Amino acid sequence: MKKEALFIVVFVLFSSVCSFILAQQNVKIGLKAGTSFPSLRSNSDNEISTGYESKMAENFGLVADIGISGALSLKTGIDFAGQGGIRNGQQPVTDLPQQFAQMLPGGTYIYANFNNNSILNYMEIPVMGKLEWGDKFRYYVNAGPYLGFLMNAKQKTSGSSPFFLDKAGTMPLTMGGQPLPSQSFSATTDVKEDLNSTNIGLTGGLGLSYDLNKKSAILFDARAAYGLKSIQKDTELNGNSKTGGIFLTLGYLFLLK
Repeated sequence: MKKEALFIVVFVLFSSVCSFILAQQNVKIGLKAGTSFPSLRSNSDNEISTGYESKMAENFGLVADIGISGALSLKTGIDFAGQGGIRNGQQPVTDLPQQFAQMLPGGTYIYANFNNNSILNYMEIPVMGKLEWGDKFRYYVNAGPYLGFLMNAKQKTSGSSPFFLDKAGTMPLTMGGQPLPSQSFSATTDVKEDLNSTNIGLTGGLGLSYDLNKKSAILFDARAAYGLKSIQKDTELNGNSKTGGIFLTLGYLFLLK
Protein backbone atom coordinates (compact mmCIF):
# COMPACT_ATOMS: atom_id res chain seq x y z
CA MET A 1 0.00 0.00 0.00
CA LYS A 2 2.86 2.39 0.74
CA LYS A 3 4.34 1.82 -2.71
CA GLU A 4 0.95 2.33 -4.34
CA ALA A 5 0.37 5.58 -2.43
CA LEU A 6 3.84 6.84 -3.36
CA PHE A 7 3.20 6.02 -7.03
CA ILE A 8 -0.10 7.93 -6.94
CA VAL A 9 1.54 10.99 -5.37
CA VAL A 10 4.35 10.98 -7.92
CA PHE A 11 1.90 10.49 -10.79
CA VAL A 12 -0.29 13.39 -9.65
CA LEU A 13 2.71 15.68 -9.19
CA PHE A 14 4.18 14.72 -12.55
CA SER A 15 0.83 15.21 -14.31
CA SER A 16 0.35 18.60 -12.67
CA VAL A 17 3.83 19.73 -13.67
CA CYS A 18 3.34 18.53 -17.27
CA SER A 19 -0.03 20.28 -17.54
CA PHE A 20 1.43 23.53 -16.24
CA ILE A 21 4.39 23.32 -18.63
CA LEU A 22 2.24 22.66 -21.69
CA ALA A 23 0.04 25.66 -20.86
CA GLN A 24 2.96 28.10 -21.08
CA GLN A 25 4.20 29.88 -24.19
CA ASN A 26 8.00 29.88 -23.68
CA VAL A 27 8.97 26.38 -22.62
CA LYS A 28 12.25 24.50 -22.97
CA ILE A 29 12.62 20.87 -21.96
CA GLY A 30 15.56 18.50 -22.07
CA LEU A 31 17.84 15.99 -20.44
CA LYS A 32 20.76 16.37 -18.08
CA ALA A 33 23.34 14.06 -16.53
CA GLY A 34 26.39 14.39 -14.34
CA THR A 35 27.77 13.61 -10.95
CA SER A 36 27.00 14.53 -7.37
CA PHE A 37 29.08 14.82 -4.23
CA PRO A 38 26.53 14.02 -1.52
CA SER A 39 27.02 14.21 2.22
CA LEU A 40 25.21 13.03 5.34
CA ARG A 41 25.06 15.63 8.13
CA SER A 42 24.46 14.26 11.61
CA ASN A 43 22.58 16.49 14.01
CA SER A 44 23.10 14.28 17.05
CA ASP A 45 25.92 12.61 18.98
CA ASN A 46 24.57 9.15 18.14
CA GLU A 47 27.63 7.22 16.94
CA ILE A 48 25.60 5.23 14.44
CA SER A 49 24.98 8.30 12.27
CA THR A 50 28.18 10.33 12.76
CA GLY A 51 31.46 10.34 10.86
CA TYR A 52 30.24 9.96 7.28
CA GLU A 53 32.25 11.67 4.54
CA SER A 54 31.27 12.74 1.03
CA LYS A 55 31.57 10.47 -2.00
CA MET A 56 30.69 10.49 -5.71
CA ALA A 57 27.27 9.41 -6.98
CA GLU A 58 25.07 9.64 -10.08
CA ASN A 59 22.74 12.50 -10.94
CA PHE A 60 20.54 12.65 -14.05
CA GLY A 61 17.02 13.44 -15.12
CA LEU A 62 14.57 15.64 -16.99
CA VAL A 63 14.63 19.42 -16.86
CA ALA A 64 12.05 22.04 -17.85
CA ASP A 65 12.57 25.79 -18.14
CA ILE A 66 9.32 27.75 -18.22
CA GLY A 67 9.54 31.43 -19.21
CA ILE A 68 7.53 33.82 -17.05
CA SER A 69 8.62 37.30 -18.10
CA GLY A 70 11.85 38.74 -19.44
CA ALA A 71 14.84 37.24 -17.62
CA LEU A 72 12.67 35.42 -15.07
CA SER A 73 11.65 31.79 -15.49
CA LEU A 74 10.62 28.74 -13.49
CA LYS A 75 12.98 25.78 -13.54
CA THR A 76 11.77 22.32 -12.55
CA GLY A 77 12.10 18.68 -13.54
CA ILE A 78 12.61 15.19 -12.16
CA ASP A 79 16.05 14.15 -10.91
CA PHE A 80 17.57 10.82 -10.00
CA ALA A 81 19.76 12.01 -7.14
CA GLY A 82 22.40 9.79 -5.58
CA GLN A 83 22.83 10.55 -1.88
CA GLY A 84 24.63 8.96 1.06
CA GLY A 85 28.19 8.89 2.34
CA ILE A 86 31.12 6.70 3.30
CA ARG A 87 32.59 5.90 6.69
CA ASN A 88 35.79 3.84 6.80
CA GLY A 89 37.77 2.74 9.82
CA GLN A 90 36.83 2.08 13.43
CA GLN A 91 33.06 2.43 13.91
CA PRO A 92 30.13 0.89 15.78
CA VAL A 93 28.71 -2.40 14.49
CA THR A 94 24.95 -2.07 13.98
CA ASP A 95 24.18 -5.65 12.90
CA LEU A 96 26.00 -7.71 15.51
CA PRO A 97 25.66 -11.52 15.31
CA GLN A 98 23.32 -12.83 18.01
CA GLN A 99 25.96 -14.96 19.73
CA PHE A 100 28.03 -11.82 20.36
CA ALA A 101 25.16 -9.45 21.05
CA GLN A 102 23.96 -11.54 23.99
CA MET A 103 27.37 -11.16 25.63
CA LEU A 104 26.88 -7.39 26.01
CA PRO A 105 24.59 -5.31 28.23
CA GLY A 106 21.76 -3.44 26.46
CA GLY A 107 22.69 -0.15 24.83
CA THR A 108 26.39 -1.04 24.59
CA TYR A 109 28.19 -0.45 21.30
CA ILE A 110 30.77 -2.80 19.94
CA TYR A 111 33.34 -1.59 17.38
CA ALA A 112 35.28 -2.90 14.40
CA ASN A 113 37.50 -1.57 11.61
CA PHE A 114 35.74 -1.89 8.23
CA ASN A 115 34.43 0.07 5.23
CA ASN A 116 30.86 1.36 5.18
CA ASN A 117 29.10 2.82 2.13
CA SER A 118 25.64 4.32 2.65
CA ILE A 119 23.82 4.24 -0.73
CA LEU A 120 20.64 6.34 -0.83
CA ASN A 121 18.86 7.03 -4.11
CA TYR A 122 16.09 9.63 -4.33
CA MET A 123 13.77 10.87 -7.02
CA GLU A 124 13.68 14.62 -6.48
CA ILE A 125 11.42 17.33 -7.88
CA PRO A 126 12.97 20.81 -7.56
CA VAL A 127 10.96 24.00 -8.19
CA MET A 128 13.31 26.96 -8.59
CA GLY A 129 13.02 30.56 -9.63
CA LYS A 130 15.63 31.38 -12.27
CA LEU A 131 17.14 34.74 -13.22
CA GLU A 132 19.08 34.82 -16.49
CA TRP A 133 21.09 37.38 -18.44
CA GLY A 134 23.16 37.43 -21.61
CA ASP A 135 22.60 36.78 -25.33
CA LYS A 136 24.01 33.68 -27.05
CA PHE A 137 25.96 32.85 -23.91
CA ARG A 138 23.58 33.21 -21.00
CA TYR A 139 24.38 33.09 -17.32
CA TYR A 140 21.85 32.31 -14.64
CA VAL A 141 21.23 31.80 -10.95
CA ASN A 142 18.37 29.74 -9.52
CA ALA A 143 17.05 28.71 -6.12
CA GLY A 144 14.03 27.08 -4.54
CA PRO A 145 12.71 24.06 -2.60
CA TYR A 146 12.71 20.40 -3.61
CA LEU A 147 10.70 17.33 -2.68
CA GLY A 148 12.40 13.93 -2.64
CA PHE A 149 11.05 10.37 -2.70
CA LEU A 150 13.29 7.56 -1.46
CA MET A 151 13.71 4.90 -4.15
CA ASN A 152 16.12 2.53 -2.41
CA ALA A 153 18.56 2.55 0.49
CA LYS A 154 21.38 0.12 1.16
CA GLN A 155 24.30 -0.19 3.52
CA LYS A 156 27.25 -1.84 1.78
CA THR A 157 30.10 -2.97 4.01
CA SER A 158 33.43 -4.66 3.29
CA GLY A 159 36.65 -5.71 4.99
CA SER A 160 37.38 -7.86 8.03
CA SER A 161 38.20 -7.00 11.61
CA PRO A 162 38.07 -8.30 15.20
CA PHE A 163 35.44 -6.84 17.52
CA PHE A 164 36.48 -4.27 20.13
CA LEU A 165 34.78 -2.98 23.26
CA ASP A 166 36.18 0.53 22.76
CA LYS A 167 36.34 2.89 19.79
CA ALA A 168 40.14 3.19 20.05
CA GLY A 169 40.49 -0.54 19.36
CA THR A 170 42.52 -1.35 22.48
CA MET A 171 40.06 -3.76 24.13
CA PRO A 172 39.31 -6.77 21.89
CA LEU A 173 36.19 -8.81 22.56
CA THR A 174 37.22 -12.13 24.06
CA MET A 175 35.65 -15.53 24.57
CA GLY A 176 37.15 -17.90 27.10
CA GLY A 177 39.93 -15.41 27.71
CA GLN A 178 41.02 -15.39 24.04
CA PRO A 179 40.41 -12.59 21.51
CA LEU A 180 37.86 -13.53 18.87
CA PRO A 181 39.21 -13.97 15.32
CA SER A 182 38.56 -11.36 12.65
CA GLN A 183 35.04 -11.34 11.25
CA SER A 184 34.08 -10.63 7.63
CA PHE A 185 32.00 -7.50 6.97
CA SER A 186 31.28 -8.19 3.29
CA ALA A 187 27.53 -7.62 3.09
CA THR A 188 24.80 -5.50 1.52
CA THR A 189 21.89 -4.65 3.81
CA ASP A 190 18.58 -3.11 2.75
CA VAL A 191 17.81 -0.28 5.20
CA LYS A 192 14.90 1.37 3.38
CA GLU A 193 12.39 0.42 6.09
CA ASP A 194 14.43 2.37 8.65
CA LEU A 195 14.22 5.62 6.65
CA ASN A 196 11.49 8.12 5.86
CA SER A 197 10.01 7.72 2.39
CA THR A 198 10.05 11.46 1.65
CA ASN A 199 12.56 14.26 2.04
CA ILE A 200 12.41 18.04 1.64
CA GLY A 201 15.08 20.68 1.31
CA LEU A 202 16.42 23.77 -0.39
CA THR A 203 18.54 23.88 -3.53
CA GLY A 204 20.18 26.53 -5.64
CA GLY A 205 23.16 27.42 -7.75
CA LEU A 206 24.32 28.92 -11.00
CA GLY A 207 24.96 27.90 -14.58
CA LEU A 208 25.78 28.75 -18.15
CA SER A 209 23.80 27.99 -21.31
CA TYR A 210 24.82 28.32 -24.94
CA ASP A 211 22.39 28.53 -27.86
CA LEU A 212 23.19 26.05 -30.61
CA ASN A 213 20.41 27.59 -32.72
CA LYS A 214 17.03 29.24 -32.18
CA LYS A 215 15.48 26.04 -30.86
CA SER A 216 18.16 24.27 -28.82
CA ALA A 217 20.86 24.94 -26.27
CA ILE A 218 23.39 23.16 -24.11
CA LEU A 219 23.94 24.03 -20.47
CA PHE A 220 26.31 23.48 -17.58
CA ASP A 221 24.68 23.57 -14.17
CA ALA A 222 26.21 23.64 -10.68
CA ARG A 223 24.04 23.67 -7.60
CA ALA A 224 23.99 22.70 -3.96
CA ALA A 225 21.22 21.03 -1.95
CA TYR A 226 20.48 21.20 1.76
CA GLY A 227 18.06 18.68 3.27
CA LEU A 228 15.76 19.96 6.02
CA LYS A 229 14.24 16.69 7.25
CA SER A 230 15.81 13.83 9.18
CA ILE A 231 16.07 10.75 6.99
CA GLN A 232 15.73 8.30 9.91
CA LYS A 233 12.34 7.26 11.27
CA ASP A 234 13.68 6.45 14.75
CA THR A 235 16.05 9.33 15.51
CA GLU A 236 16.66 8.15 19.08
CA LEU A 237 17.87 4.71 18.03
CA ASN A 238 19.46 5.40 14.63
CA GLY A 239 20.55 9.03 14.91
CA ASN A 240 19.43 12.18 13.13
CA SER A 241 20.97 12.66 9.67
CA LYS A 242 20.10 15.04 6.85
CA THR A 243 21.12 14.92 3.22
CA GLY A 244 23.00 17.50 1.19
CA GLY A 245 25.53 17.79 -1.56
CA ILE A 246 26.88 19.45 -4.69
CA PHE A 247 25.57 18.52 -8.14
CA LEU A 248 27.38 19.13 -11.46
CA THR A 249 25.51 18.34 -14.69
CA LEU A 250 25.57 18.90 -18.45
CA GLY A 251 22.28 19.22 -20.28
CA TYR A 252 20.58 19.67 -23.62
CA LEU A 253 17.42 21.79 -24.01
CA PHE A 254 15.12 22.36 -26.94
CA LEU A 255 12.31 24.82 -27.41
CA LEU A 256 8.93 23.14 -26.98
CA LYS A 257 6.67 26.19 -27.40
